[in-house]
Amino acid sequence: MRAMLLSLAAAIATIALKATAAAMTGSVGLLSDALESGVNLVAALVAIAALRLSARPPDSVHQFGHGKAEYVSAAVEGGMVFVAAAAIIWTSVRRLVEPTPLEQTGVGLAISTVAALVNLAVGMQLVRTGRRHRSLTLVADGKHLLTDVVTSAGVLVGVALVAVTGWDRLDPIVALLVGVNIMYTGVGLLRRSISGILDAALPAEDLAVIHEILDRYRERGIDFHALRTRESGRQRFVYVHVLVPDDWTVKHSHDVTEQFKADLARVLPGTVTFAHVEPRGDPASYGHEQLHPKVPPRPDLPEPDAATGPG
Repeated sequence: MRAMLLSLAAAIATIALKATAAAMTGSVGLLSDALESGVNLVAALVAIAALRLSARPPDSVHQFGHGKAEYVSAAVEGGMVFVAAAAIIWTSVRRLVEPTPLEQTGVGLAISTVAALVNLAVGMQLVRTGRRHRSLTLVADGKHLLTDVVTSAGVLVGVALVAVTGWDRLDPIVALLVGVNIMYTGVGLLRRSISGILDAALPAEDLAVIHEILDRYRERGIDFHALRTRESGRQRFVYVHVLVPDDWTVKHSHDVTEQFKADLARVLPGTVTFAHVEPRGDPASYGHEQLHPKVPPRPDLPEPDAATGPG
């Protein structure tokens, strides 16, 4: 939340700086940069609301928590990016048809440079914090700010070239490129948010960790199938069927399964595991291929010895 409040303050500061620079120079490129910062402000407000909601614990209505609020936040930000891109492209086309000479470019460039440096510092901090806490909202907002920095750099170069060459149409051309770049960013945000809303599986690196733990337990005569995963904001969910030897007691099977779940939670913080225990020798235990057809069960594993128990 502190990181998002920092993003909110940065958005307000950069809007003021970039709008001042655009007004002083009359540059449509600088105006487009200021419009993108306006999107950052709206995105920061939406992200703060999403983070507050996603941090709420599960309740009787939302029994799996509120983590998907972060995907809604990213979708709103992606939509706002598209609106900003459309406004920038429309303004740029008009200025391309009727070019206007720029004024006080030196002062305008200096002000916009300060705004870009503010976004660079805050964007890097948001991405670091978001990755540490596995927050799509923070990472999306940070990447948006870093994209804004690249945009600002392009605009600054364009305005500087206009001042040097006197070719006024270069300013709206740069603004058009900015609009296309912003639209590309919006597509990425929308794709990620839609993927999360549709319960996409955990990333490949997380799945590799899960399979490493599964293989460790297979050495103890246990097998697994019907493995499914999904993520909801910062939360991870794992669903798996645990196949144990037929002569294990319920207590023994439960203890081993609880240890397995604890191992997952230790290496992948925030993981909630749902494990269904089944006897390995019962053919009925293998009637779930449709849940994960690419991971067949292994009923031919050796029986565990007496030392293969919890711990």
